[in-house]
Amino acid sequence: MNFLTILPLAVVMVAGTQLVVAVFLASSDRPWAASLGFLAGAGLVVAAGVTVAWSLTRLVGGVAADATAVAGKVDRGPAIDLVVLALLVILAVLIWVRRNRSGPPRWLGSIEHAGPPQALRLGALLFVATPTDDLTMATVGASVARHDLPWWHLVPFVLLTVLLLALPLLALLLLGSRAARVLTRMREWAEGHAWIVNEIVIAFFALLTVLDLIRSG
Repeated sequence: MNFLTILPLAVVMVAGTQLVVAVFLASSDRPWAASLGFLAGAGLVVAAGVTVAWSLTRLVGGVAADATAVAGKVDRGPAIDLVVLALLVILAVLIWVRRNRSGPPRWLGSIEHAGPPQALRLGALLFVATPTDDLTMATVGASVARHDLPWWHLVPFVLLTVLLLALPLLALLLLGSRAARVLTRMREWAEGHAWIVNEIVIAFFALLTVLDLIRSG
């Protein structure tokens, strides 16, 4: 496993309400200021979330290994794989249950005139308060720690997550006045079909985790 393996989970992080909000901010009164604030808040939370999961997994794994050192070498990999697999199952079920929720959030209209500070808080709170994002960050951090990969393997995941969120702003930059139609299609896709892509990505990562379990067994 390397950092490329976890990159598809960045899609799960943004597909849905997160992308809808990014589209809305790119269409607001202050698209650049609001969008950049939103991206900063989201990036900080995602970086912190995966780092905490990575650190805790390494800490718990190290303590468990030290406690059982008298019994010989302990392979903590299978135990972490089982935890990751459980997180993926919960994540898949949660996305399935929420799949029929469509339409923009009711509070979206209140950020039409959002400035950078408000958008930054929104980006941070949205990712903290979304269970699917919390589970995804925990999965990514634990998976990287399980394979004894250094912290920097988390960086591409964080950057890709922010880049995907920045797509509406990039569309505005590249297309100018023609971006409205593209942004509308982005929003409609996120509202109606994002859950399907999420489930496919989760199934792919779950398969990789199961293969790790088989190899370690």
